[in-house]
Order: sequence, then C-alpha cells, then structure tokens
Amino acid sequence: MAEQLLGGLTDQDQNQRLASVLADRLAAGSRPGARTDGHRVALAIEGGGMRGSVSAGMALAIHELGLLEAFDAVYGASAGALTAAWLLSSKPQGILSCIDPRFTRACIRTTNLLRGRPLVDVEKLVEDIYIREYPLDYASVLDTAIELHLLATDIATGEPRDLFSEMTDGKALRLALRASTALPVLAGRPIEFGGRRYYDAGLAESVPFRQALRDGATHVLVLRSKAVHDVPATKGAEDRVPPSLGARFVAKVALRRHTPQLKAAYLARRARMVDDDRDLAAYELDLDGTCQSAVLSIRPDRSVPAVSRLATDSNLLHEAFEFGRRAVNSWFAATDRTSAVSSDLLAA
Repeated sequence: MAEQLLGGLTDQDQNQRLASVLADRLAAGSRPGARTDGHRVALAIEGGGMRGSVSAGMALAIHELGLLEAFDAVYGASAGALTAAWLLSSKPQGILSCIDPRFTRACIRTTNLLRGRPLVDVEKLVEDIYIREYPLDYASVLDTAIELHLLATDIATGEPRDLFSEMTDGKALRLALRASTALPVLAGRPIEFGGRRYYDAGLAESVPFRQALRDGATHVLVLRSKAVHDVPATKGAEDRVPPSLGARFVAKVALRRHTPQLKAAYLARRARMVDDDRDLAAYELDLDGTCQSAVLSIRPDRSVPAVSRLATDSNLLHEAFEFGRRAVNSWFAATDRTSAVSSDLLAA
C-alpha cells in the first residue's frame, strides 16, 4: 500500500539525504531563522484546483507529525498557496476547509454567474469566508519565521513570479493568495498587485520546486497532487506535447487581449507538466548524489480517485485528502529502514 500511495518512490539514497537532515534538525531542536547546519530545506506544495485536496492532506500530515519546524520555507502555487497559508497559520487544522462542502459549494457554483460573480469565487473565499466564517489568522502567517513564498503568473511576461517580498501585511497576503489562484475565465479578472497583474501560478509553474531551487534550497520535499504517468526521458520531449483543444480555444478567445507571452505560457502548460515530471524523476533517480540539491516527491498513484479542478463532491474530496495524508505517513514510516527520522516524527 505504501508504494502504491507513493507512486513507486523507493529510492533509498534520496530518502536518506532528506531524512537525515530532518532527523538532525529534530534532534537538535533547531528553529527556522536560527540554523547552523548550512542547509536550506523547502516544502513545495502543488495545487491544481480541487485536486489540491490531495496535497492538502499531505500538508496537514506534515503538521501532525511535528515536522514543519524542520523547514525553512514553504512554497505554494494555485490551490497549494491556500494550503501553504493555512499550514503556517496559528490553526493548521484549517487546511480541512478545502474539503468542507459549506465552503467549496459556496465558492464553486454556476449560480455565481447569475449574480455577476465568477464561477470560482476566490475573492469570496479569501476576503469573506476566511475572515468571517472560518477565520484564517493572516497575522500569524506573516509572523512565522518560516518563509512563505506564493507564486503567480505575471501577465506581461508569462513568467512565474514569487510574491514573497510584497506580502508586507494582511491585505497584501490576501491579494497574493488571490493572485496565485486567479484561474483565467473561471475566476474572473486578473489580480492587480504591486503595480502588476497576475493570473494563477499554474500557467507558469504549477509545481513550485523550481522557485525553491532558484532561492538556493539544498533539500526540497515536493507534495504532489497529480499522479505521475510515463515520463519521457529525453530532454525536449515536452515540446511534443500539444495543448488541448480547450486550451487553444481559451487562448484564442478569452486571452485574446493579453500578451503573446501569456498566451504562450497558457498553451505550454501540458508540456511543462511533462517537463516537471521528467526533471523530478531525474532528481529521484540520482543514486550517486551528483545533483547539487536533493529533491524528493511524495505523490499519489493512479489508484487515487480522479478529482477535477472544479469538484465539489465532499465524499470524493475527503477520500482524496485522506490519500494524501496516508501518503506522507507511509513515506516517513518507510524511512525507518534507513533513518531514525520516522520514530522521531511519530513520537512528536
């Protein structure tokens, strides 16, 4: 069961590289912002709309295992940005809101269009529900010593942009969350923030491990929401993955007034997913430790129930969430063969 949940992730050397650092930090009781081991350990959380319920379950398990303090930074993209904010807040259990039907059906419904609201009403979620109905302690997110890096896609360039330096107060944090999750067409207009306009991070970097590496991470644990299928090993194979007909229609019609760079980024999403899968697989197969950074993914396999971007079925979302939760617990239990980290975590 553990290998199924982890998608066949069994490379012991990579497990050891990450697990040993986590175990050392737990044993030393070190804290973010006051490390002396010379490492930068990052947690990267994939989104994917409501498919992000899988990686949300993984993130909650990280908290439940008492592991969060071993990380220096958390990176979130799209729905993974919402999960990251809850994880670093004073109430990490709030991650469960992603599968709460009271909120999912309030934010994703066709009747929103009749009231002049977008089909996916992220503004209502971040500016209303997370303040009045199910409060997210935004101040605590900003106060934590663990860095929060939220990604969004810059409309002008089509490139990913890290909003870390601009999240100076609660209002800015909420705008960053909305920018990271602003799906074209489905979630309405792009978000204006810091003199720029943004759409969902998934257009440019749906799995935010590359930004963590650009920031100098020596170790990255990636929480995936998407099962990995057959990955082309040849560099450039991603260029042969054509965009879907739906993506072409959106680029031609809904994005017609935007820059060519944004359209190109949107049309290249499927190809980038192949690129991400291939590169992550290369890190995981780095048996002799030649890669400068250790990057390891915990991911579901094909047995995880298919969750669409706009799913609101509470039973389906709960099942996907629990798959993610068990995947993390299974991974750390498996490391017991090569590291003491499992017993340290489970005892926390």
